Amino acid sequence: MTRIAIIGNAAAGKSTLAHKLSSARGLPHVEVDKLLWLEGWKLVPADVYETRHSAAIAGDKWVIEGLGNQESIPARISRAAEIVLIDLPLWVHFALAAERQARWHHEDMRPAGMDEKPPTMALFRTMCEVDQNWLPAIRELCSKTGEAKKLTRLCSLEEIDAYSSQIDRPE
Repeated sequence: MTRIAIIGNAAAGKSTLAHKLSSARGLPHVEVDKLLWLEGWKLVPADVYETRHSAAIAGDKWVIEGLGNQESIPARISRAAEIVLIDLPLWVHFALAAERQARWHHEDMRPAGMDEKPPTMALFRTMCEVDQNWLPAIRELCSKTGEAKKLTRLCSLEEIDAYSSQIDRPE
């Protein structure tokens, strides 16, 4: 049984880490954005998201990455055996998001597999909202997980790179 939750603000490399962990450990990969969004960056109805999210975290083996809606995060953290919290300064997220937006049509990995890039101003507003209003509660939630769960908090691009380089090494 291995359940890994990767959580953090937009454009931090959650999907890249999830793909690598999923492949290295032979675990199904769940992208929260695919549970949450329809084409054209329209939200699925709340009850549809909740059903999809509940089904995704019910299994015994998964790597799940993303934020989703704020109310779903405690259940995901509760079910996870391992948590990777990507906790970068907001300006780093802005820089990475701007770079991703500029390269959108040349990227292989896009959030939710969307062909259309997210509206840049809405993306940046959401990133501010997450940084100011969601992340304090997420940090608190993660800090209360106790020793029964492995928590890895990555606070710089260097730490993300170091963590990523450890994935292929045997545990």
